[in-house]
Amino acid sequence: MGFLKKEKKTAAAVQTQGTWSPMLPVTAGERSLYRALRDQVPIIDAAIFKLVRLVGGFRVACPDEKAEKALQQFLDCVPVNGMTRGVESFLSTYFEQLLTYGNAVGEVVVADGAVRGLYNASLEDLEIRMVSPMEAGVFVIRDSGTEPCLYPELILHSALNPVPGTARGTSILKGLPFVSEVLLNIYRTVGINWERMGNVRFAVTCKNEGYMNAGDRAGQLAQAWHNAMHGPGVSDFVAVGDVSIKAIGADGQQMDSNVPVRQMLEQIVAKMGIPPFLLGLSWSSTERMSSQQADMLTSELTAYRRILEPVIRKIGGIWLRLNGYADELDVVWDEITMQDEVDHANAAYLTARADALRRKEETV
Repeated sequence: MGFLKKEKKTAAAVQTQGTWSPMLPVTAGERSLYRALRDQVPIIDAAIFKLVRLVGGFRVACPDEKAEKALQQFLDCVPVNGMTRGVESFLSTYFEQLLTYGNAVGEVVVADGAVRGLYNASLEDLEIRMVSPMEAGVFVIRDSGTEPCLYPELILHSALNPVPGTARGTSILKGLPFVSEVLLNIYRTVGINWERMGNVRFAVTCKNEGYMNAGDRAGQLAQAWHNAMHGPGVSDFVAVGDVSIKAIGADGQQMDSNVPVRQMLEQIVAKMGIPPFLLGLSWSSTERMSSQQADMLTSELTAYRRILEPVIRKIGGIWLRLNGYADELDVVWDEITMQDEVDHANAAYLTARADALRRKEETV
């Protein structure tokens, strides 16, 4: 009888590993730039909030009906950041952080063997490092340096379209700083021009040929003009001699900004993946085009759901294990619909009619 050798577990070796940088190379300046973009370009901020809301809600499904009911009640009432309740509030902040910076970090707060809440961590206080080619770790920045989290199994972190070989995600705002700068320059120039041309200024010209005291006469005209322009109510200006009054800038034509502004907005809309009509942009489009844009947005939201689903599964799995249940659960998302309910009703009617005709042909 031979002796059974104990199986020895070794770490998985990655053959394609090179000299990779272990630290997440997203600087505070880059994060500040993305925050500034959202503050200064309202359409970018609106697009992110609409994506967060359009992702929709979900429910959990477990093999054990009792566990499913208890888990759903926990997800609906769990404290979040000490200010709100419900896992959807946590996911909204988590998803917003993910879109803005490309990375998002959260934590399941456990005390006395029970889940006490969920916390959205600030990336300013953290570093995400690749501790191995197949594992990313979250480190906390302290005065003495960086320290690894004591309980990494309670940390939630995601990356949006990460750069291969690193934990760095790609912000949805990447590529927009230049476009946004051009757009803001156009808006700034339009404001300056309207300030110059909207607030009408006048040039008063007086020809003083034959007058000995030209300076005194010019001073009198200037005072009379000032009194006429700044006095209470409407007043007349009366002058003797060859006096002409012209509006400064009246002959200047302002450049048409519709075309360049639309070109910049098209770039922003294309990057955010939001149909223009959802952002209040009344661009000419056919009904068919709007329907296709809605279908494309649905596929975008489905891709974002695939990133968020592991986070939900981990939160639910931790709660189930701590409460003595098997950590088996499925995430059932609400249906994404951008169409009118009348269209859905017509589609259901036509489908039922086609089934009835098919069954009739089979019986003949």
